[in-house]
Amino acid sequence: MAGEQQATNQSVERAAAVLAAFSDTRALRVADVANRAGLGQSTTSRMLATLEALAYVERDAAGTYRLGAALIELSAAALNQHPVFRAGRQPVQDLAGRTGLGANLSVLRDWSVFYLANFEGPDAPRAATLAGRHNPLHATGMGKCLLLGSTPEQRRDLLGELQSFTRHTITGHDALDDDLDRTRERGYATEIEELAFGRACVAAPVHDADGLVVAAVSISGSLSVIDLARRERELSVQAIETADAISVTLGYTSLAEVGTVPPVGRS
Repeated sequence: MAGEQQATNQSVERAAAVLAAFSDTRALRVADVANRAGLGQSTTSRMLATLEALAYVERDAAGTYRLGAALIELSAAALNQHPVFRAGRQPVQDLAGRTGLGANLSVLRDWSVFYLANFEGPDAPRAATLAGRHNPLHATGMGKCLLLGSTPEQRRDLLGELQSFTRHTITGHDALDDDLDRTRERGYATEIEELAFGRACVAAPVHDADGLVVAAVSISGSLSVIDLARRERELSVQAIETADAISVTLGYTSLAEVGTVPPVGRS
């Protein structure tokens, strides 16, 4: 019995590894999937055949694979069941419409920024959706918001060495502490070319009924269009108001009633 359970668990783990191999937008050959999943080609081929029969992957005329339609159904169901997505989808979409910029909604997952939704206004077009993607906490406006409830000790322990992405990235924990203090004091975070050159954003935290920081909202775009030197106040108010509206839907009242800075939530 124990052997059967172990074999079943191993099969599930292998299938999950095969699906996880499709982490970008291009189609993959069997050898590519095997290499990414860390499996043999014969095992991978069998797994792909089973997943294809279930519509979890699809094969094209060239014999390469991509994720299948069945996963679209599951991902849509997962999003619609997520309380933050349900509360935030329309306000964030409206935010993109009002500002003409990108508007994003994220939660904390595996100590990184995990995008639940993104909408692009006419001034911030994007070729591919960010939903389901991860970004680093220390180099993004939303990440700074999601870190608001963590202690300096937690950040040093869980984030470790802070990776540099541009010359503007915060790479020292003392500097990150100072940035988070500013974020907490004014109610929003900024990111200016810290993750990628030519990009900037303003972000605000979302709280749940217990006062936990469970999500973040951001307004993003090219450095020239977002023009923080001129528009920071305007855009920060928009981000805060949208985050507050989502927080109210989630049952949040006010920080004054909670009495302390809320810890990081784990959605």
